[in-house]
Amino acid sequence: MGIRFTKFHGLGNDYLVIEAEALREVRELGEFARRICNRHYGAGGDGIAIIARAAGEAADFDCRIFNPDGSEAGLSGNGTRCAVAYLYYKEIWTREELRLSTRTGLKRYFLRGKPAPGKFLFESELGQPKFDTSSIPMSITPPLDTVINYPLVVNGETFPITAMQMGNPNCCILVDNFDALDWRAIGKAIEVHPQFPERTNVVFVRPVQRNFIELRIWERGVGETTASGTCSCAGAVAAMVNDKADRDVRVLMEGGEVRIKWRADNEVVITGTAEVVYSGQWLQPLA
Repeated sequence: MGIRFTKFHGLGNDYLVIEAEALREVRELGEFARRICNRHYGAGGDGIAIIARAAGEAADFDCRIFNPDGSEAGLSGNGTRCAVAYLYYKEIWTREELRLSTRTGLKRYFLRGKPAPGKFLFESELGQPKFDTSSIPMSITPPLDTVINYPLVVNGETFPITAMQMGNPNCCILVDNFDALDWRAIGKAIEVHPQFPERTNVVFVRPVQRNFIELRIWERGVGETTASGTCSCAGAVAAMVNDKADRDVRVLMEGGEVRIKWRADNEVVITGTAEVVYSGQWLQPLA
């Protein structure tokens, strides 16, 4: 009778959450993601989140994230938050803490409230940033321990960038005014820049106050997005290492606001919402 899915969004960044058992007959998950995420011929989404109970004792559930272009993401802050919200919405999980296994390791999610029916507030531990060129990865000779204010040449222009691995490759550019540059075109070009062999997210960061920054986001495999968990973490950390923000900041994106803390133990924690939109069935042929 088709594949059941439930759409959630985190500040407008929308994901189709599907239980892994429902996809057992799907041979190519990337191709399936590409089809179902299409906003004209599919259900429409910034990705799919596939959730399953974990086999071992270290995690409670496993989650895989696929982008609309069919690629598999290392991590999605919003995508995993939507997947976790699904578990609470369906009452599959009711404890305050949930341990989630992802391609980039174990992440912990803490339910901090239910602001409205079908809307959940989570505090999520998304990992520790890595700044060396090998971890990002980024092609620079000789290799660097940190990529801060590195002059990246893009279509004849030079941009000082701060890059890091934050669940995914992230390239951050500090700006004074979003309207002063064509950030969409720049983001699109940097995503596939040859110095980023695995492509990259591109985050434009406007520091406003020590405890408040604003972002525009070009996401790898997605394009322009209203919000992103990993990108908001990377943008906040970039502002912090450039001494433009404190280690506890409000982060405003086009879709809304989250809070980012970079703790003393090096863990980056994001507090944000995930909200149910609708449930449906995919009725198209699987092959």
